Amino acid sequence: MSSGLDIPQERRVITAIPGPKSEALIKRRAEAVSASLGMAIPVVVEKAGGGVIVDIDGNSIIDMGAGIAVVNVGNSAKRVVENVVKQVQAFTHTCFMIAPYSGYIEVCEALNRLIPGDFKKKSILQNSGAEALENAVKIARAYTKRQAVVVFEHGYHGRTNLTMGMTAKNMPYKEGFGPFAGEIYRMPMAYPFRSEGDVNAVLETVIHKIEKEVGAKNVAAIVIEPIQGEGGFIVPPKGFIPGLVKFAKDNGIVFVADEVQTGFARTGKMFAMEHEGVAADLTTTAKGIAGGFPLAGVTGRAEIMDSVHISGLGGTYGGNPVACAAALGAIATIEEENLIQRANEIGEKISDSLHSLQKKYPVIGEVRGRGAMQAIELVVPGSKEPNSDAMSKVIKYCQQNGLLILSAGTYSNVIRLLPPLVMPDHLLDEALSILEQAFATI
Repeated sequence: MSSGLDIPQERRVITAIPGPKSEALIKRRAEAVSASLGMAIPVVVEKAGGGVIVDIDGNSIIDMGAGIAVVNVGNSAKRVVENVVKQVQAFTHTCFMIAPYSGYIEVCEALNRLIPGDFKKKSILQNSGAEALENAVKIARAYTKRQAVVVFEHGYHGRTNLTMGMTAKNMPYKEGFGPFAGEIYRMPMAYPFRSEGDVNAVLETVIHKIEKEVGAKNVAAIVIEPIQGEGGFIVPPKGFIPGLVKFAKDNGIVFVADEVQTGFARTGKMFAMEHEGVAADLTTTAKGIAGGFPLAGVTGRAEIMDSVHISGLGGTYGGNPVACAAALGAIATIEEENLIQRANEIGEKISDSLHSLQKKYPVIGEVRGRGAMQAIELVVPGSKEPNSDAMSKVIKYCQQNGLLILSAGTYSNVIRLLPPLVMPDHLLDEALSILEQAFATI
């Protein structure tokens, strides 16, 4: 295990959740922190590592969220901590655009090497996934001299004004925050569980709408998640993304893969586009890139990345040296500990367990995912009607019993499982056992 902290890898519930110390601090939170911020589980964290989070009351909670696919290498991973300590002692900030440093260059070199595509690549670094998407659109518009951006139903791309406009779901992401940036066009998504007809029909509809309603010659970028994250872990059917890539290439459109949630070994490949057998022109990354430190990137064809005028891209904190040091530690951990293979092992175990549950509980409409990115969509038994009430009951039971799981989905009816890739098997087994107990109660 790569955790830098010696934390017993066990579930331990010694108080009600939340415990008294967490309750006291949550009251302080309510007084000091904007009420607009949500809270998936009502505990205050003291330490975390491996596959557990320990709260200030001493409860050890199995972590099946990984900070939303951020700590793929585990909290306080050894190589991350070592690199960060060394960098903090050297310097914390110069601004790469003012006085560059090796860490930024080395992270870009790693991204250029790892991201799919048999062509010369270049990269830039930012602070968050939304910032990366903003920059990807800027780059695509600069390169193509076009304005329109094509996105998809159920997609999520961030909370800035532009990325809110690109995001599909209104509540909680967009409600009351408009008007949004223009020249954004939303297309149907091939959603196997809910789509009618075959993949070719959906693809043909998308192409028809782009050609007739937008005009292919007006489109700067097609932006899509290889697996839609917040939308409910929707895995596109075979052929859908390759068809979009071909259409983009044929029409001079920049194809952008939003790998913010799917990247860095999460899906059993270093990047989810590898499952599709095609490469994006631009790829956005964040979350799992730096073991919990704020860092993001845009990586793509060198000629596209170089098309922007000097000083047209950048940001004060983009590619902060401490975050870059963390990223180099995280990438080394993934490669040296073979976490891609571990993601596949975790995924197989979770998928087998969830499919067994599906046979027992008709409230589970579908099991889907790739690697250690697995989900279940809950429905009213005998139908495909979304069942958000069942989802809430399952999540509440799990929380009360020391298991952190996350929700997702356009219809608020999807449970998503994103364990750290360093989680030991016995913890994963226990998590799945608690999840089964939860379904037995509804």
